Amino acid sequence: MHTDNSKNQNLSNNDLSDLAKSIKEIGMKLGFQQIGISDTDLSDAEGRFKKWLDNEYHGEMSYLKRHGNKRSRPNQLVPGTIKIISVRMDYWPSKTLDTAENIIDKKRAYISRYALGRDYHKVLRKRLAQLAKLVQERIGNFGYRVFVDSAPVLEKPIAQKAGLGWIGKHTNLINPEAGSFFFLGEIYTDLPLPIDNPIDDHCGSCTACIDICPTQAIVKPYLLDARRCISYLTIEHKGSIPIELRTGIGNRIFGCDDCQLICPWNKFAKKSLEENFLPRHNLDRRTLVDLFLWDKSEWDIRTRGSAIRRAGYKGWLRNVAVALGNAPKKQDVMEALDKKKNHSSSVIKEHVRWAISQHETKNQL
Repeated sequence: MHTDNSKNQNLSNNDLSDLAKSIKEIGMKLGFQQIGISDTDLSDAEGRFKKWLDNEYHGEMSYLKRHGNKRSRPNQLVPGTIKIISVRMDYWPSKTLDTAENIIDKKRAYISRYALGRDYHKVLRKRLAQLAKLVQERIGNFGYRVFVDSAPVLEKPIAQKAGLGWIGKHTNLINPEAGSFFFLGEIYTDLPLPIDNPIDDHCGSCTACIDICPTQAIVKPYLLDARRCISYLTIEHKGSIPIELRTGIGNRIFGCDDCQLICPWNKFAKKSLEENFLPRHNLDRRTLVDLFLWDKSEWDIRTRGSAIRRAGYKGWLRNVAVALGNAPKKQDVMEALDKKKNHSSSVIKEHVRWAISQHETKNQL
C-alpha cells in the first residue's frame, strides 16, 4: 500500500464519519446490500483458525497454511492497513427451479446456488474496485487493496466484526435480516474510518444445520471438518472421494447448500436482482446424464466465466459419476456410465465403476 495520502491523515472525526457514510451509500448504489467497517484485530479468530489447522480439518487445502499469520494479521499482508471495509452481496437467484425439487429429483444434478451464474469473484472484485475509485475521486489518493476470496483473508471474522452478521453453527455468516445466501468482499485501507459494532450470535439452541448435514461434516457447533464436507469433496478435493461418504453426496455435483437451506434465518433471505447470478445454460434443471456426456470442449464452453471451473473437468466427471451411482437405475444412466467405465483417468474410472456396482448391488437386494 504505497500512496501519498498525507492529506487524508488530516481528516477530522466528522469528515471520517461522513466519509464512512458516503462509502456505504456508494456501495449500495453499486449493488452491495450492506457495507460495514472493522479494525484489524483478529486475535480471537487467529487462535481458532490455528487450532482448526492443527486438527487437519482443512484436508488438502494446503494453501490455508501458507503465509504464516498474514491471514489473521491484515497489516502484515498489506502494510499500512488500519481498517477494513467489508461488503456483502446477495446471490440467491431470482429465477431458478425450485431448490427442494432439484435436490429431491435424483435424476437431476444439484449445483450450489452460488455457482449457477457468473463467477462471483469477478463480479465483486469489479464492484469493489469501482467503489475504491469513486472514493478516490472524492478524497484523493489513499492506500487500499481489494480482496474477494482470493488471498489469505479471514473474511467471515472480518465481516462479523464489521457488523454484517454472526458466524453460525454451520460456520457461515448469518445476517438477521438476510439469512446467509450472500458473498463477501473486502477493501483493506489506511483510512482511519470509524468502525461498526458487531452483531450478537442468535443461533440459540438450534442444531438444524448440524442434524441435516448429509456427511456429518459439522462435528460440533461452530466446527466444520472440511474433509467430510460435500462442498470440499466436490470442489477442493482432487483425488478419490472416500467410499463411505459417496452415498451421502446424493445428486450434489458442485457444492452443497443443505445446512443453509434448513437454517430458520434464511426465511429472510432476499432474492438477488443481480443478473450475473442468474442460472446459465439451465444449470438449475439439467439431468445428470446430460452433464455426464459433456465432452471437454463443451464443458470448457459452458463453464467459461463460472466458479464451476475450480473443480476441473476431471473433478466434474468424478462428481457426476458419484451422483449417477446414487440415481435411480435407468437405461440412460447405465448407458452413460458404460461409456466411461474405461476412462483414461484412473480416478474417473474408479468412480464410474463404483457407480455401476451400486446399481448391480441394488439388483441383488
